Amino acid sequence: MGLPNVARYPEATVVRDETSVLIRFHGPYGEQKMNVPLEYVGGDAEEAELRLLAQLQQIGYSVKREEQ
Repeated sequence: MGLPNVARYPEATVVRDETSVLIRFHGPYGEQKMNVPLEYVGGDAEEAELRLLAQLQQIGYSVKREEQ
């Protein structure tokens, strides 16, 4: 499964909890969610979250970090 089309879902919100990172993609076509277990992103949880935010922004999403 890949990331949703940035033109259809231009906004991405990232929320981290103790075991995973939830990415919500939203835009004019609704919302799609992707849950990524922290064990798959490796390293420190906060570092992984920040790296993910930077990567999504680099791809073209408007990103937002949300606290759980």
